[in-house]
Amino acid sequence: MAHFGGAVANEVLDRESIRAAVHAHLLDIGFAKTANGYFIDGDLTKQRIRNIHEAHRLGVLRKNREFVEEHKDTLEGHFASGCDIDPSRIDAQLVEVKANTLESQLFRFATLSWSIPVSQGFGRRLRFLVRDRQNGRLIGLFAIGDPVFNLTARDEWVGWSHEDRRNRLVHVMDAYVVGAVPPYSYLIGGKLIAALMASTKVKRAYERKYLGRTAVISGKANRARLVLLTTTSALGRSSLYNRLTIPGKIRFERIGTTKGFGHFHLSGEVFEMLRLHLEREGHPYASGHRFGMGPNWKLRVARAALEDLGIQANEVLKHGIAREVFAVPLATNWQKILLGKNIRVRSTALPVGEISEYCLNRWIVPRAEWDTRFASFSRTEIAKSILNEQV
Repeated sequence: MAHFGGAVANEVLDRESIRAAVHAHLLDIGFAKTANGYFIDGDLTKQRIRNIHEAHRLGVLRKNREFVEEHKDTLEGHFASGCDIDPSRIDAQLVEVKANTLESQLFRFATLSWSIPVSQGFGRRLRFLVRDRQNGRLIGLFAIGDPVFNLTARDEWVGWSHEDRRNRLVHVMDAYVVGAVPPYSYLIGGKLIAALMASTKVKRAYERKYLGRTAVISGKANRARLVLLTTTSALGRSSLYNRLTIPGKIRFERIGTTKGFGHFHLSGEVFEMLRLHLEREGHPYASGHRFGMGPNWKLRVARAALEDLGIQANEVLKHGIAREVFAVPLATNWQKILLGKNIRVRSTALPVGEISEYCLNRWIVPRAEWDTRFASFSRTEIAKSILNEQV
């Protein structure tokens, strides 16, 4: 994997060196180059997508090595070993994560073990741990935050005009982190984690934190209740969200795919190199990453820097990795709310206990009967997997 050894942070590269570094990075992570731009040659398997993220993931791990070393002995005790779990007694408990707490450290630690680097989110944000009451251990976690403004699959599915979206996107949040940790992940615990995003506890937490608060950009008080969640698959086709339904109340509906356009493959040191180039040129985007600037800051930086360097931005940003988009209505009249036809929300949120019991009987217990990998898992494997992969 390409690694610039800290040179990006300590020296300003000339234009030709930056162009060469971008080209070398894209080839290194698995792209091929033609006259029409960069593309991934061959089958786009989940493992190939993981490989494309690998350079960024290793960079994140390097930055967090000191944190892992300092806290691993304490934090790994919050994970379960297989011997701690009776699948028939799993009982989910939602714990909201506050900044600068043990819970926030555990959230950070857990996500470092994932094969895809985790976004920090932006704007409105709610983070949750999901613990198992039978043993107090961590089942998984999720986070929801402000959605992107432009998402064609969502906007066409809702039936939004540009004005509708501008006025009522505040009713929507996007799940940007969702997943179970081992050994619960072996038991399809991810479906439980995802379903819990539609719980009454999340609804109440959102209302407590955001209703009535003044928005940074508009300066208006937020009076919009949450009626829709969106999320996208991490690795192409999603097994996590596929057929995820709690009859009569919660459903994850596949509404389309993304366009395979973005900046994730320019993460880490390559992105910082592009940002520093704009900073040297006095471009306003270089230091624009602050609350209120919106979710597309990195995309704007990448596009502006590439174009200034004489590289056709679309040839680089069109990576071709389309992700499935899912929508989760949180009210029976969600569409009428989003189109401005209703004001009063008819919520479909369910209690945590009801969601937990359904997922237990539908997925977790049946899986435990034939897949016993969970039973041999040791919690010490979490920290080892993180530290062993850091270089």
